[in-house]
Amino acid sequence: MPIVQSLFDTDFYKFTMGQVIFKEYPDVPVKFVFKNRTKGIRLAEHINEEELRRELDNVYSLRFNKTELHYLRGTNEYGSRMFSEPYLEFLGNLQLPPYELKKHNGNYSLEFFGLWSEATYWEIPALEIFSELYNRGLMEPLSEFERDAIYATGTLRLAKKIKILRQKRDITFCDFGTRRRFSKKWQDYVIKTLAKELPNQFLGTSNTYLAMKYGLLPMGTSAHEMYMGLSGIMRDSDEEIRASHNKVLQDWWKQYGWGLSITLTDHYGSDFFFQDMTPKQARKWKGLRQDSGDPIEWAKKALAFYKRCGVNPKEKLLIFSDGLEIESIIDIANYVGNAAKKTFGWGTNLTNDLGFKALSLIVKLMQSNGYGTVKLSDNLAKALGTPEDVKRFKRIFGYTGSMYKECKY
Repeated sequence: MPIVQSLFDTDFYKFTMGQVIFKEYPDVPVKFVFKNRTKGIRLAEHINEEELRRELDNVYSLRFNKTELHYLRGTNEYGSRMFSEPYLEFLGNLQLPPYELKKHNGNYSLEFFGLWSEATYWEIPALEIFSELYNRGLMEPLSEFERDAIYATGTLRLAKKIKILRQKRDITFCDFGTRRRFSKKWQDYVIKTLAKELPNQFLGTSNTYLAMKYGLLPMGTSAHEMYMGLSGIMRDSDEEIRASHNKVLQDWWKQYGWGLSITLTDHYGSDFFFQDMTPKQARKWKGLRQDSGDPIEWAKKALAFYKRCGVNPKEKLLIFSDGLEIESIIDIANYVGNAAKKTFGWGTNLTNDLGFKALSLIVKLMQSNGYGTVKLSDNLAKALGTPEDVKRFKRIFGYTGSMYKECKY
């Protein structure tokens, strides 16, 4: 059976972002690039090229079906339909653009060219394929007993997480682990178990297919992709590039209003974000998401930002989603306490914790409208872009961060 059997086996934010892209910027040419951030792992030495191409070819052949579109049609936020008929019609006719795969020096180069409104849907399937094929390779030489022991390890670790969380009933979380999961089957097991064992704390999953399968809330808003895309569209001057950051917030509010008003702060560094988001926006938006840097320091800055804007932080939601493990979740929850609403988007450590080292894999929009894009982040190990573009964007956004911590996930 193919790893990805449905284009619905993807993060929900691909649809929420996809609608904005479809409506505002449908014909922008882009390039998405796959990258393995895990040092010392040469994927072409672990993953067979023929098998990889077969999985990618299968995704290229997939289409959204009527059941999936009907599910999206019924998705609503506070009584209002989330997705328009023109967008659903577009999805119904969608053909993914071709991929370009090359192998050199023990590594794979994988790129997707096309219109932003179409190429964006390659990101998550590509990551699912690489992650599962890599893990299959690790399992292949093991005996049946040893394989059973791997799954037993995963079950015991999941049980330990559940036991700890039962003692911390003020902690809520959702699954953000689709892109680097151990396997589709394992993520399914984790989601089903959490829904049964922690029904009041497990809020839902970013995986649209599993949300539909188990009647859970599909979770997700937007990602760094929006900022990267806009920086290529608004590129006539340094001032326009700088303005592209807030234009993302404006476009998002125009489409979704308060219902989906959660945004990342770290794309060009959270220090810039807390200068650029206006007090009016701070009052209107539901909350913020942390995805890099020191989560405790970020929480301090977020709380101070709201107070500076004359906003009671207790009315706002802080979401933490950077390389979480059960220990860091507890530490963050204890620090935030009742100072603000809080929840967690738990990724790789939730869906890929069976004893093997999980890889840090990404697919990012690295070219928009003919221009190279940049992500700075609150951790320079996550920074993306050519050295020249990174230098320019640091100057434009007044970036002075120095934290560099290798990405575990």
